[in-house]
Amino acid sequence: MKDEQIHSVIKTLRREIKQWAPPVVGVVAESEDPFLVLISTLLSLRTKDAVTDAASKKLFAAAKTPKAIAALDTLRLEKLIYPVCFYRVKARTLKNVCGLLLERHGGKVPDTLEELLELPGVGRKTANLTVTLGFGKPGICVDIHVHRISNRLGYVKTKTPDETEDALRAKLPKKYWLEYNDLLVPYGQNLCQPVSPWCSKCAIRPACRRVGVTRSR
Repeated sequence: MKDEQIHSVIKTLRREIKQWAPPVVGVVAESEDPFLVLISTLLSLRTKDAVTDAASKKLFAAAKTPKAIAALDTLRLEKLIYPVCFYRVKARTLKNVCGLLLERHGGKVPDTLEELLELPGVGRKTANLTVTLGFGKPGICVDIHVHRISNRLGYVKTKTPDETEDALRAKLPKKYWLEYNDLLVPYGQNLCQPVSPWCSKCAIRPACRRVGVTRSR
């Protein structure tokens, strides 16, 4: 894909994703509460959106502040977030994160990547989503969908999500940073899938080099 084609691709993606439900973390972000964004993102790791949505709602109905979650018994917390993947590990992570937020940050979520990455269980995906969706600050969240589609388009040529983030920071126009993840995640979940993507239905196919695609529908 030619670099200048990204503008038309973004415009097309904005139109196309309206047919699908937005990612659950994006819905949580409408609360304008960075803490809820951080927690729901931690719950979403390796977990389907529908499961994340149910677990987030159940948890936030019982506790939605660092102090309240830190005070929960671990077993109670596990039951609240079940059946997210690795729910036992995530329950401990949530308690540790909330404890550190209270201890080091006065119960507030930090708004920088550097400080967020110091929290247990917080990687670059979680930190970037919290910065962009929680605070509206520039950042590029790269999950497996963003990594795969950016490479499949031929817009970047990278081997890992971290490399993709660096490449996108260098070439993706900054005005698209905040929405890039929200555009590519539903597109990757519903159409540009890892195996046998729906190329016949893809509105951005004319710009796509289909890198690595050996079979499609």
